[in-house]
Amino acid sequence: MRLLFALLWLAGLLPLRVLHALGSAFGDLVWLLNGRERRITTINLALVEAQDSALAGQLDGRRVLRETGKAAIEVAKVWSGRPEHALGLVREVRGRELFEQALASGKGIIIAAPHLGCWELLSYWLAERTPLAIVYRPPRNAAFEPLLIKARGASKVEQVRAEGAGVRSLYRRLAAGGVVGILPDQQPRQGDGVFAPFFGIEALTMVLVPRLAERTKATVLFAFAERLPRGAGFRIHIQAAPECIADVDLRVACTALNQGVEACVRVAPVQYQWNYKRYSISPPGQKRRLYASGSG
Repeated sequence: MRLLFALLWLAGLLPLRVLHALGSAFGDLVWLLNGRERRITTINLALVEAQDSALAGQLDGRRVLRETGKAAIEVAKVWSGRPEHALGLVREVRGRELFEQALASGKGIIIAAPHLGCWELLSYWLAERTPLAIVYRPPRNAAFEPLLIKARGASKVEQVRAEGAGVRSLYRRLAAGGVVGILPDQQPRQGDGVFAPFFGIEALTMVLVPRLAERTKATVLFAFAERLPRGAGFRIHIQAAPECIADVDLRVACTALNQGVEACVRVAPVQYQWNYKRYSISPPGQKRRLYASGSG
């Protein structure tokens, strides 16, 4: 872990435009190797474009993988130094007034941050303005968890595991007017979510955000840090959530949650994490194998 953190620190000394050039080249390599990441990305893009005419023609698999490569490498710039240095990469904030109004209200705030752009930088920006707890799912390889905690710990963000005691602490924090950040587009385990349309396709969707919002009456805002061209920095976007996100009917609430993610993705569609198996669990009565080897 010390060696990995040292390499991360060294990579962070490079200018952002150089890191993005390396990430783009890595994305090109992944595309040319024509392996798992390209296959999943291609399947997801075909599914979404078939359902959503507004996105048809905007999503090019090779460009998407270039942005995926940039996302993987740019964290070196965010994690390797002081938070104030990383925050110097923020060039603009759109929707700042929504966040400031929510803070002034004294109610709890849930920041729903999709896997779009640079979500690690978004956490730094939020933590500079208010105490923040972020929910995370431990990596499959437990050896990497200390690295994540150390890298993110520079901003003094409280990191909460997405499990029993951690989730209970979120209710207390929000009830006391605190701020919590959650990645809303991770597929939950079967039995822990509700199926709702995501870009017109039924997807198992987390219920944590709607339940927290309904029970604590917290304000829900969507946010992401858009990557600007040629390593110019980032633009943070903050958007209001759809009205029904705290509905007691979880199907209605999860549909609103997915609509909020979709609204973010439409701003910067190639920067979304399209290489994630978002539709791998089938709705009841269906047996789809969208990501089976050889499909798509």
